Amino acid sequence: MDEHQSEHRICYRCLVGGRVQGVFFRASAREQAMRLGVTGYARNLPDGRVELLICGEANAVGHLRDWLRTGPPGAAVTGVACEPLGFQQHPSFAID
Repeated sequence: MDEHQSEHRICYRCLVGGRVQGVFFRASAREQAMRLGVTGYARNLPDGRVELLICGEANAVGHLRDWLRTGPPGAAVTGVACEPLGFQQHPSFAID
């Protein structure tokens, strides 16, 4: 990958709150990520939130961040907080 391409690849760590566990949020996020070509992971946190690391092309990451605000049917998202991170290469989008 050349230097120009890496400028357009970004990562965010997002925390999603609300009714997001037990409603296929992580599996649905993985489905969306794979469709968009985004890598990273989604995992449940002990406090009931879901943590996601989303990495990829800026436009694709933006689409997934937008999707996080509603999530799959059955979810009731009450908040999404994302912070930018340095780009990290991941082979796929994992569910932890």
